[in-house]
Amino acid sequence: MRSLLVSLRFGLSALMAGGLICIGGLPGAAADTVRASQWHLRSLAIGTAHSLSQGDGVTVAVIDTGVDADHPDLVDAILAGKDFREPSGNDLEVRRDMDRRGHGTSMTGLIAGRGRGGAGGVLGIAPKAKVLPVRHTWGGLDFKGETPTAIRWAAGQGAKVISMSFGDHGGIGLELAIREARAADVLLVASAGNRPESRQVRFPARYDGVVAVGAVDRSGRRAGFSVTGPQLALTAPGVGITSTRPRGTGGGYGTGSGTSDATAIVAGVAALVRARYPDLSAPEVVHRMTSTADDKGPAGRDEEYGFGIVNPVRALTAEVPPLDPAPDPVGPGRPGDATTQGTQILPGGGERAWSQRTLLVDGAGVVVLGLAVGGAVLLTRTRRRRP
Repeated sequence: MRSLLVSLRFGLSALMAGGLICIGGLPGAAADTVRASQWHLRSLAIGTAHSLSQGDGVTVAVIDTGVDADHPDLVDAILAGKDFREPSGNDLEVRRDMDRRGHGTSMTGLIAGRGRGGAGGVLGIAPKAKVLPVRHTWGGLDFKGETPTAIRWAAGQGAKVISMSFGDHGGIGLELAIREARAADVLLVASAGNRPESRQVRFPARYDGVVAVGAVDRSGRRAGFSVTGPQLALTAPGVGITSTRPRGTGGGYGTGSGTSDATAIVAGVAALVRARYPDLSAPEVVHRMTSTADDKGPAGRDEEYGFGIVNPVRALTAEVPPLDPAPDPVGPGRPGDATTQGTQILPGGGERAWSQRTLLVDGAGVVVLGLAVGGAVLLTRTRRRRP
């Protein structure tokens, strides 16, 4: 039966840039169509991986559009989350948040689907992990600073993995929130972005220490829409991926393509590894995933596949050499120094690139050097607090 495409009227540019290209419904599916259509489970040998780990005891925060927590495949998988779309005084705890756009529900199913629904149901990469839904504005610039606040809140709730299937512009607030989460031993995963909207790896995937994820198709080749760049760390299946949808939309299931899907899959693998090796730090988990990936393209890390296609079974079983404490496995940034880049949208529709350098001074102050290309030079200094 011909799939029914679901129109996403809001935030289309962000969906394209950060992850999901299209979603098709699966109405009237045969008895085993849903599970059988999850080709990525077979490609990644998830059955074997589940004999070793299923993500028990790991909480994965999904910063996205919310989740339909009453979906049959997601019952018992969802923790009480938070809605950051409104000012802080009106933040709402969301347990049964109806995800009107479907993106967050889809990513959640890929990570922790229980496989209990009809037509075989959607089985997640880490079906015994818990998902913490964190809702934020979808599309456009995050002027209210919701994403940094959402990252800090998720880290404070005990999330061991944060999955961010979106891409946008960077900023000092987001950079510092990423650093704080990393300091709390949180593993951060984000989508590299989709062409043609994204010309390079987007933020937050572009930051050092964040696992930037690209997409491959069934044959293991890089998907044509998957953005390339030196920040790319891993790739994973991202073409024609079946997952959960809010109930009433295409029978509660749909098919999508994008680096969003690949990101959720890598986040699920991270949950498997964290459950099997609870004593490993987040960088050590990343090191285990990148060093056991199936190398593609030129030998070693490259701009199309990163370290390669994630391999859950090898990540769970291989003997991996200890991580050198000096380098970061997914970014060689200097401690205490960060460079943030972005693009300013001008009133006439043009763009202007900008960059800024943040220097952390003994944890007591921040010095920011900003330079807008073609614009004025801004120098701001925050005085150090006296003891």
